[in-house]
Amino acid sequence: MESLKAMQQKKKVVFILGATGTGKSKLSIDLATRFPAEIVNSDKIQVHKGLDIVTNKVTEVEKRGIPHHLLGVLDPEADLTVSDFCLLACRAIEVILENDQLPIIVGGSNRYIEALVDNETFGFRSKYECCFIWLNVATQVLYSYVAKRVDEMVSSGLVDEVRNVFQPDADYTKGIRQAIGVPEMDQYLRLEYEVNEETRKELLKRAIDAIKDNTCKLTHRQLEKIHHLQNQPGWNIRRIDATEVLLKEGKEAGDELWEKLVLEPSTKIVEHFLYGDGCDAPDTTGTGCDASGSNGVYACNPFYAQLGVL
Repeated sequence: MESLKAMQQKKKVVFILGATGTGKSKLSIDLATRFPAEIVNSDKIQVHKGLDIVTNKVTEVEKRGIPHHLLGVLDPEADLTVSDFCLLACRAIEVILENDQLPIIVGGSNRYIEALVDNETFGFRSKYECCFIWLNVATQVLYSYVAKRVDEMVSSGLVDEVRNVFQPDADYTKGIRQAIGVPEMDQYLRLEYEVNEETRKELLKRAIDAIKDNTCKLTHRQLEKIHHLQNQPGWNIRRIDATEVLLKEGKEAGDELWEKLVLEPSTKIVEHFLYGDGCDAPDTTGTGCDASGSNGVYACNPFYAQLGVL
């Protein structure tokens, strides 16, 4: 067991977990306007440059001036391994802490987050005290929402965006082309100028339906991983239910519910984590947060140099 002195020397890091479409990015930005914080993206696809619509990156306006790290910085063709992410995230966290800011790690790649926190190579738990907040939405409500969001992405130019990077011999297992929304468009883009209008519309519909289906499957895997983490030692995750907010999404009542049901409870959790009794305090939300951290292990590798982090 760690000594009290060692615990007191740890820096603090907040993690925002959740499936695609639950509002993780919005919550992280809202929290960063209430605390001196910067955000580290932990979505393995959003780390790459390009395909901003397909990957649903936050816009400059949505960032509201909050610095974001590891967002749209990697070459689209590069393949980001779990180890690569951990090294880059550790460096970003150190830079943020050196600036006397709170690191907020947010994204849906929970396997990467688990490796960052639990892989002994990085010594994360020996250095950082962490608070885990899970933004959750009832499954059927979330499925309906992500389907609607795919339609909005199509209206915003998803098809043209994918067409601009389409290559007949592309490898959909590497780089940004792994993103849901790219492989599904392959058949449509191969045949769109070779078939009649009716067939073209049908091919596009199939592609969009496949994007929706695969996005729902992704949310299921993400939730399974979070439930797995909940049952692991040291992963006392605080759950915030945003179901009612998503049901009112886009309405004035939705904004009020976001403030009441998501932002205020999350703010209180972070306030207590930073200024209260940390993770040992009673948990009024029925979940918890845990002490964890990183030892800053880096390799002299051109992969990291291209991002300007070494």
